[in-house]
Amino acid sequence: MDIGVPLRDLGEVDSSALRESILAIDDEVWLENSYRQKSYDVHTLTHSLVMLFTDGEGWPNIEIVKESAWDLLVADAMPLMHHILKEFYPPGGTIVRAMAAKLLAGGVIKPHSDSHPSFHAGHRIHIPITTNSRVRFMIDGRPYQLEVGKAYELNNQKHHSVMNKGKEDRITFIFDYIPSDRIKGR
Repeated sequence: MDIGVPLRDLGEVDSSALRESILAIDDEVWLENSYRQKSYDVHTLTHSLVMLFTDGEGWPNIEIVKESAWDLLVADAMPLMHHILKEFYPPGGTIVRAMAAKLLAGGVIKPHSDSHPSFHAGHRIHIPITTNSRVRFMIDGRPYQLEVGKAYELNNQKHHSVMNKGKEDRITFIFDYIPSDRIKGR
């Protein structure tokens, strides 16, 4: 959604329980769901733990599916997502995507903007789980350093990219929330 600014700082959040849950998951589990990596060129150097997902087909009458990471993350992710939504967004909407995304050390997500209509209607929230000083999140050509322990809303209609020149993987929990007035037929 075009929120009028490149990035909105939502402030501090207690993401420690979600962070512990994500970091405890074996590396093989990150490879089980490769839909995003195979479907979107910009995500080839990422791995995902997908909880909720829609490919957006049939918009606005989309199907939202609980994916393989639902059982692994729901207990810690849902309270955090609901806390953020209650604080900053109108009630009654729908979470249409939720996942942990890992950008591998040395990896790049090339500049892109999210073009599907669901991305025009929804708020994309990022909760950094791990990062390092060599991660650069670029939005409209400007670098941003996202901090663990905070949440942010990304203007996904602007060109954005991420590069991880560090030696550690960068992990971010991402979810998309569509307010009830922005999705017809739901």
